[in-house]
Amino acid sequence: MACPRAPAGKIPDYARWSALLWLFIWVPAYWRTWGPSTFVQLCDIAVLLTCIGLWTHSALLISSQAISSILIDLAWALDAAWRFLSGRHLTGGTEYLFDPQYPLWVRLLSLYHVAMPLVLIWALLRLGYDRRGLHLQCAIVPLSFVAARFTSPQKNMDFAFTDPFIHRSWGPVPVHVTISILFMIFVVYYPTALLLRRFIPAKKTDS
Repeated sequence: MACPRAPAGKIPDYARWSALLWLFIWVPAYWRTWGPSTFVQLCDIAVLLTCIGLWTHSALLISSQAISSILIDLAWALDAAWRFLSGRHLTGGTEYLFDPQYPLWVRLLSLYHVAMPLVLIWALLRLGYDRRGLHLQCAIVPLSFVAARFTSPQKNMDFAFTDPFIHRSWGPVPVHVTISILFMIFVVYYPTALLLRRFIPAKKTDS
């Protein structure tokens, strides 16, 4: 017997429960391995908000995290693949994936970066793109960067201490954080938002 399909504008129950199950596995694993501070990172915030968005059918949350994650996850996957094939990183950020001091099964959980763009686009095709997602993500990114500055410099979360391209700080803390935030907004978020507006149908307003 075929499973009933969710109506347009809704996420199927199997996806909603899968998102909830993922959180029950992923959150404790990351918390125990890297500590609670890992959840100030934009990538980990994206997982949390995406799963909540899937559970609640929230086009706003899914749109904001599509803007935040699609290009970054593709860059993460490219860096990981480059390191696997050549033994070197392009920009960094995936070093922990190859660090044997961490359990292999926990490191493999980070492969969610490969699946996230597909999940987000699929969800947007069901829910529609909410243009308010750009404003929400622009509000999230400074909070994430400021919080990252209170974590270990060695972890360099969100590259809040050392830039991945020049491999050093852009200057004093306010300068580096401001440049990093502006880079995310104008180089990552706005182009992604324009592409989503162009190719994903807009969210239908409730009648």
